[in-house]
Order: sequence, then structure tokens, then C-alpha cells
Amino acid sequence: MTTLMEQETLGERFRVGDGSALDEMYERYSAPMYATALNLLGNREHAADAVQRAFVQAWRAADRFDPARELKPWLYAITRRAAVDIYRRERRTQQQLTFDDAVETVIAEPPSIVAVWQAWQVREALEQLRPRERQVLRLAYYDGLTQTEIAERLGVPLGTVKSRTARAQRRLAILLAHLRES
Repeated sequence: MTTLMEQETLGERFRVGDGSALDEMYERYSAPMYATALNLLGNREHAADAVQRAFVQAWRAADRFDPARELKPWLYAITRRAAVDIYRRERRTQQQLTFDDAVETVIAEPPSIVAVWQAWQVREALEQLRPRERQVLRLAYYDGLTQTEIAERLGVPLGTVKSRTARAQRRLAILLAHLRES
């Protein structure tokens, strides 16, 4: 997690056009931006496109960025707008929908801003876990592996996988407690 001083320094470097600041921002924020776009669009390719567009738009507006502001909410807003633009573009290009596709489009509700914010918060919490804890959660929840399969893949005892998983889940519960309250 970055300190306010690091955040201001990165924001100031970005504002004056430092390319290394853009690289650092990409490394730090592209994953949660992608999660936000994917949550909004439901399509990996479109989500990646939204993140790319968001960074291009941010870079073009760098000289107008106020380094006293936080980068994360600013980038989130740009990402959301880029995703909405892509959604609208795709909707316009889908001229010939079948009846079933049209019914699905009408029935499906877009994710709420609360759901997108919660996904962002989960992503942020995952980034605060130790790499080994994050790794077992990724293998279990994203790759769908069992704990036995995770132990085999990582070459560690099953008990180690179980303890890392339990520790990671406890830390996530603490880091995300504010979501239960809201």
C-alpha cells in the first residue's frame, strides 16, 4: 500500500509528463482498472481495451491532473467512462440481434456502481495479501483448483496450502469488514 507522500510524488511526476510515472501507475493500477472494466463489460477483450483507452486518456490529461488528488479514484472514473463508451459502441454495432439475444440484453441488468466499487475494494484487499497467500487464493478461486491440486502444483505439503488459505481468508475478512457494514 502506498503512502500519501509516495502518492503525491507519483502524481506530481505524472503531471509533469514523466514516462516512468506512467509505467509505475500502470503497474500499480492496471489490474484493479481491468477488474472494474471487466465487471462493467463482462468481456475480457473489451475490458483490456477500456484500460488501454483509460491510460491514453489519462496521459493526454496529465498536465491538468491535480497532484493533491488521489490517482486511484481519478483513474477509476476514467476507466468507467471508457468502459461505458465501449459498451455504447458495441451496442450500436450489434445491428442484427436474434430474438433470444435481444431478450437477454433487455433482461440482463448492468452491474451497479456499488458492485463495481466492491469489486475494486476486493482487488485492493487481495493486493495487500502476502504473495503466497494471494497465490493460493488465485489458484483456488480463479483457476478452480482443489487444495490437493494446489499443493501438487506448488510442490508444498497440503497442510501448508490449507494454512495459507485460512490465513489469507482471515486477512481478507479483516480488510473487507467495511463492506459488511455498508
